[in-house]
Amino acid sequence: MLNAVIDLSHHNTISSFAAIKGAGVLGVIHKATQGTGYTDPAFAGNSTQIQVAGLLLGAYHFGEGGDAAAQASHFLSVAGKTPLLVLDFEANTQGQTMSVAEAEQFVQQVYSATGRYPGLYSGASFLKQALAGAGITSPAQTVLSKCWLWVAEYAASPQIPPLWQDWTLWQYTDGVNGDEPRTVGGVTGGCDRDQFNGSAAQLAALWQGPAS
Repeated sequence: MLNAVIDLSHHNTISSFAAIKGAGVLGVIHKATQGTGYTDPAFAGNSTQIQVAGLLLGAYHFGEGGDAAAQASHFLSVAGKTPLLVLDFEANTQGQTMSVAEAEQFVQQVYSATGRYPGLYSGASFLKQALAGAGITSPAQTVLSKCWLWVAEYAASPQIPPLWQDWTLWQYTDGVNGDEPRTVGGVTGGCDRDQFNGSAAQLAALWQGPAS
């Protein structure tokens, strides 16, 4: 495993992306959008600084229940040419939660536009329940199985939800829960940190090439 990825949003206070790189981080996945109209106010500025620092840049969209096609279009318009894209598919505590069918439509539209499936971020328990509720028991039943898996699990090891043989990224801490280290130089306080299931060369390949 390689502890070299963090994920950020406007909620994080950044003092130096150079310090983040100096702490051994290789890639940053930043929140870009949510729903059909929200854009993270820090995405544009931080994206530039991430790349200037020589870090790999990824973008994620927080999915909401509703028009998945409009959400995908909004995400793609904001993310632009960001090479690594992710759908954050989890319970929405402030509104309607995205359904499995909506998640499928979202990732299919991203694939149609970019030629590669996005990563799928989710908690193991949430994803397992969502798939079961939709009657999905095998990879052939859903396009979500074509997405590489980014699982959130603040425990000694991550669960692997049905349909995937292994995880690609594991968010092992949210900066408060989970194992150490929970901080990284250049970010004030705790932050989301992620293990990568591979080497630095494999991480670069994930970022730049088809990951399905």
